[in-house]
Amino acid sequence: MALANENYLKTPEVYCFDDIEKSINAYKILHPDKKLLRLGVGDVTRPLPDEVIAALHKAVDEMAHQDTFRGYSPPQGYDFLIEKTLKEYRSIGVSLEKESIFVNNGAKSDLGNIGHVLGRDNIIAIAAPVYPVYENATIMSGRAGNLNEEGEWSNIVYLHCSEANGFIPELPKERVDIIYLCNPSNPTGVAMDRTELKKWVDYAIENKSIIVYDGAYYSYVNNSDIPLSIYEIKGAKKVAIEVRSYSKIAGFTGLRCGYTVCPSELNAYTLTGESIPFINLWSRRNANYNNGVPYIVQRGAEAIYSRKGKKEVKELVDYYLNNAAFIRCELLRKGLKVFGGEHSPYVWFKIPDGQPSMKYFMHLLYTYAIAGTPGIVFGKAGEGYMRFTGFGSSEDTKEALRRLEM
Repeated sequence: MALANENYLKTPEVYCFDDIEKSINAYKILHPDKKLLRLGVGDVTRPLPDEVIAALHKAVDEMAHQDTFRGYSPPQGYDFLIEKTLKEYRSIGVSLEKESIFVNNGAKSDLGNIGHVLGRDNIIAIAAPVYPVYENATIMSGRAGNLNEEGEWSNIVYLHCSEANGFIPELPKERVDIIYLCNPSNPTGVAMDRTELKKWVDYAIENKSIIVYDGAYYSYVNNSDIPLSIYEIKGAKKVAIEVRSYSKIAGFTGLRCGYTVCPSELNAYTLTGESIPFINLWSRRNANYNNGVPYIVQRGAEAIYSRKGKKEVKELVDYYLNNAAFIRCELLRKGLKVFGGEHSPYVWFKIPDGQPSMKYFMHLLYTYAIAGTPGIVFGKAGEGYMRFTGFGSSEDTKEALRRLEM
């Protein structure tokens, strides 16, 4: 008898965003002539930068000739992309070793995979509200414990974020082993500055914890007080894994490429207290389970580091940031409590009259033909809030906020 990993049964049968999509599709069937404006989508909508397209075409042509054909990528990634990544870090004063960079097929995969090389007895801390992958990966790995009446898992330490603390996660009162931090945050769009982030690095050093740092939105930061990388904080290489993606900065959601940084200074520990370089564990997993990101995709990623590529990526990011800033401004003008939208494509706001977020989602959908993301999909702490994003077109974003005036 083949036994199932029953921890998988503890997660929702349908991924939360798929459930939202079903509601949207039902609306579209019922109202085929109504233009739906999407302010909830976490996917990008603008075309790939020209420099990326040119690189992809060139790489495809190379695959047609014997002397330039490529098969499997090196498990860690091609040197040409790793070297450009290292140079990008050096531009912000961060020096990393070549061996520390692992090219991946997007941040989401590695954010889940990291748990495979860490012991099941680790105490996990996640912010609440939170990107669902952190919690679901913990549940699927058998680390979450039992679900209590409050809708929280007994073995997860929730770092509750609220209006009272500006949706900035606070240090746990107990000791934890693994800490998931997203900065700027998905879903709230709030960004921790250097002072706040240093508290976490210091805590991790003191407790021999590991911070899994989701930096998917680093390129949206436009304030020098907010670090672009956790490694700008002294001591962070000893305690932090940084995961980045090209999805939201260069439109790679359909190509899938990013990278994970595992500094050589970072250690995990055996039950007897013996230190083990985390990079050794990650390298073993990578070599055994990964045949690499396609050559064509890595050439496309390399292109964003050229002078023209950087210019085009900045224009892309600015486009989405301008949308978010417009949403933020209009919601504030309506007297709503608003967070994010300054260093992030996400705008997080309190729902009027204390309505449940799913009810408000359906109200926006059927009254204004506007689709947002209800806060409840990010956990119980997200109830009462809604997430809008700047990932739509500028025209649709302005039209959506105009409809809300009616």
